[in-house]
Amino acid sequence: MSVRALVLLGVVAAGILALDQLAKYLIVANLELGEVVPVLGELLQFHFVKNSGAAFSLASGFTWILSIVAVGVIVAIIVFARRIKSTAWAWMLGLLLGGALGNVTDRLFREPSFGMGHVIDFLQIWGFPAIFNIADVAICTAMGLFLLLTLRGVHLDGTKASETIERITPPSAPSTGE
Repeated sequence: MSVRALVLLGVVAAGILALDQLAKYLIVANLELGEVVPVLGELLQFHFVKNSGAAFSLASGFTWILSIVAVGVIVAIIVFARRIKSTAWAWMLGLLLGGALGNVTDRLFREPSFGMGHVIDFLQIWGFPAIFNIADVAICTAMGLFLLLTLRGVHLDGTKASETIERITPPSAPSTGE
């Protein structure tokens, strides 16, 4: 276990959770449901909506199932956190944990009821078919980083797949010149 990686994971997760919940608080306190506020013209707008489903409002009506899945992801990250020695994996899992905590907090504690709460979404980008939030950005960023680390063969301990093969493959015998 790397204390540095574990602390980084925790700091990233806490930062994402705090930023996400602060942004949602400000949106709910200052905008009416459905209100649109241009930030960068039509390119970026705040558009306050409540989402009972997953990304792109899929699985609406299954909020309690999404809550259980999110709690499962959070538990899995906490279990795997002890194995992390890589700062890149700590960043990835911190982003994922912070995002999952941000959205599950909404599902557990927002209206209409515990475990059935609607997620606050407010970021709308021109041409993009969904409205999302800071937690969603963190989760998507984590998934991009996950793909990058996986494609590069980086393990949780920071070693690469090629380094692992080199460690377990015995050196070849010297050539006898025949």
